[in-house]
Amino acid sequence: MQKLKKLFYSALTFTFLLNLNIPVTSTQREVIVYSGRHYDTDRYVFKQFTEETGIKVRLIETAGIELLERLRREGSNSNADVILLVDAARITEAADSNLLQRIDSKLLESYVPEGLKDSDREWYALTRRVRVMVANPKVLAKAGIDINDITDYTDLAKPEFEGLVCLRNRKSPYNQSLVANQIVNKGEEETSEWLDGMIDNLAQDFYSGDIAIIRAVAQKKCGVGIVNHYYVARMLAGVNGRRDQLYADRTTVIIPNPAHVNISAGGLAKYAENKEEAILLLEYLASPDGSSGLAEPTFEHPLNEVNQNEIVRNFGEFVPDDVTVEELGDYNSLAIKLMINAGWD
Repeated sequence: MQKLKKLFYSALTFTFLLNLNIPVTSTQREVIVYSGRHYDTDRYVFKQFTEETGIKVRLIETAGIELLERLRREGSNSNADVILLVDAARITEAADSNLLQRIDSKLLESYVPEGLKDSDREWYALTRRVRVMVANPKVLAKAGIDINDITDYTDLAKPEFEGLVCLRNRKSPYNQSLVANQIVNKGEEETSEWLDGMIDNLAQDFYSGDIAIIRAVAQKKCGVGIVNHYYVARMLAGVNGRRDQLYADRTTVIIPNPAHVNISAGGLAKYAENKEEAILLLEYLASPDGSSGLAEPTFEHPLNEVNQNEIVRNFGEFVPDDVTVEELGDYNSLAIKLMINAGWD
């Protein structure tokens, strides 16, 4: 049965291996990666790792929540060695669900800053992403709002923003982590008041994704929304096509000071068979070259510096707040409860 599973995963990753020009041999060291990241450019980083170490990377990609469900379903029969996930909510859920194991690595401890790693050493951040506001200056000016007066997420709860706010739905882990962040920063009561006011200011029903919000702001369906910074950058760079590029160009990015910063992260799978190879890969991905290799083409930020792409630099500098990723996970359940109470569907 185990041999059949190995053949199955080999078939799934056969095309990937061909693209990397890696000879498939029975004696070559390998590492199997379950990834919730969905960027083709990650493959170039894996290729570089293989060229430097000789360790073959087998990549299996799926959405974050589905990835966690798959790991639970597979249990001790799972072939996963490395788990890559986006957002604090997902990686902390993986740890809380006993899907990861402790990693003893001095390199990971040195590469990853405090606040961006697990105190039990089960996961480490690899890239950073900033939750920003995206606004249409013309819509706001018509409502008598100076865009320069918007400095914090809580501003969107003010009465003057009635009918001007666009939000992604409650299921988004990005928004769950944002609310958890506000609970840590401002307390449960103040966060509840912010949520009530912001939901009252909605222009229309909730959106399914950040790109949809940017389009809505550009089309004047609302005046301001909350998104991850790299979605705007990708649109401005033309990654999604000329039309989205024009949409994004009509908007202005507002970075709160301090800002809520989230992550993508990696961990060692609970039942990893290729443990040594998995740790080597995680160390590589968290290294300055590895983190930059993941972050630069996706417009995310590496662990210890700012993305040097001109589009991202034009957004302006950001100052992360003091909330740790672990705290975002700890307050995720309460965040969801407060969102439900406020009517955030």
